[in-house]
Amino acid sequence: MNNFSIWSLMIDISVVSGLLLLGTILRAKITWIQSLFLPASIIAGFIGLILGPSGVNILPFSDQFASYPGLLIAVIFAAIPIGAAKIKIGEIIGRVREMWSYSMLLTLLMWGGGALFGLLVIGQIFTDLPSGFGLILGAGFLGGHGTAAAIGEAFNLHGWEEAMSLGMTAATIGILVAVLGGILLVKRGTEKGHTQFISSFKDLPSEMRSGLIQSDERSSMGSETVSSSSIDPLVLHLSIIAFVVGVAYWVTQLLGSLLPGIAVPLLSIAFVVALIFQFLIRKVKADSYIDQRIMTRIGGSATDYLVAIGIASINVTVVMDYATPLIILFVFGIIWAYLIFRFIGPNIFKDFWFEKSLFGWGWSTGTVAMGLSLLRIVDPELKSKTSDDYALSYIGMVPVEIMIITFAPLLVSIGLPWVMPVTLLVVGAAIIAAYKYFGLWGIGRKDKNYKNVS
Repeated sequence: MNNFSIWSLMIDISVVSGLLLLGTILRAKITWIQSLFLPASIIAGFIGLILGPSGVNILPFSDQFASYPGLLIAVIFAAIPIGAAKIKIGEIIGRVREMWSYSMLLTLLMWGGGALFGLLVIGQIFTDLPSGFGLILGAGFLGGHGTAAAIGEAFNLHGWEEAMSLGMTAATIGILVAVLGGILLVKRGTEKGHTQFISSFKDLPSEMRSGLIQSDERSSMGSETVSSSSIDPLVLHLSIIAFVVGVAYWVTQLLGSLLPGIAVPLLSIAFVVALIFQFLIRKVKADSYIDQRIMTRIGGSATDYLVAIGIASINVTVVMDYATPLIILFVFGIIWAYLIFRFIGPNIFKDFWFEKSLFGWGWSTGTVAMGLSLLRIVDPELKSKTSDDYALSYIGMVPVEIMIITFAPLLVSIGLPWVMPVTLLVVGAAIIAAYKYFGLWGIGRKDKNYKNVS
């Protein structure tokens, strides 16, 4: 399609929705696909890539198809603070110090390590590469398709158009690494007795494999906070998200006109506007009419569409042009993520170090969702409280993540590519030094099975 219209948008959404349905069916029915634990959105994305413009080109995607991830990531970040419960900072620090420290180290080391490796090694071998090439690792592996979209959009504003396809490729490869590597770690972990809640890989419940939940095990996805005689509850929540993203877009355009040459990602502004919106509705005591579970489902829905569209819109020609440096970067990323799993987790977590470190492996190579999927394998009833602790610690992580996404491309564009990776790694080293200074480093090694860690 050459001309974009409302019908082009409808066709794009219809085709991707059909692919998501097909992915769900294939996950539910085909055994070998179940064994990979791939989300339906990943399956849908691969089918779209094969049948789309970079493949046999039989799917009628519009020429704006690749621009959707930049909007969807804004929806995801806008949904995070709206409807969130009010939490005391002291409670967060006291309860989730270990998870916050681990999450912070994952973020600092993956972003900083990838960027520095790109400058010190890959950039010296391939001298014509953009100086921000190493950031693709953090964006794709740690951040996933959403962050890859954000970084791709930011670099696109600074003239590096290929960054979007490279980021989406990194995110896709990262998920495969997370799943396949995670399964190997689980199997080896159960054999060596590291796991606390399962003794065999065969103990997994059927819904973990098929993706389908039996009728007697289903839970509600949200509550109706308003009467449908006034407005449908789902429409209320969708309206809030659409309003926040719309205001964020207007603010982004305004900043662009006031500060020419400085590109501020839409997701960053969307998160700030959402925080302001949440503050205002709490002030007028209207926050009880927003259900966080519904907001989470809206963000989750946007994520599924973003992943499917992100993979399907990968420009294979661009990827092939960068194939060799990408492979080197991915190999480094896999080794780096394993070293974090092997040495950081057991030294920070006092209890359930394997379960929590496995979650970190899934997150640092794929996405948080993949980390949670791997966690459910070794902790089906979530007794380790890993997901709860992460949800609380993430409140302190969002500003750091947004700062990296916002300023890393900007620093690269003005000729200061070293500032971000050096800063991140220095802060990471400071956190480890603080743990050692206070005698907290190595607490997980008191586990009797630590000597068998792999």
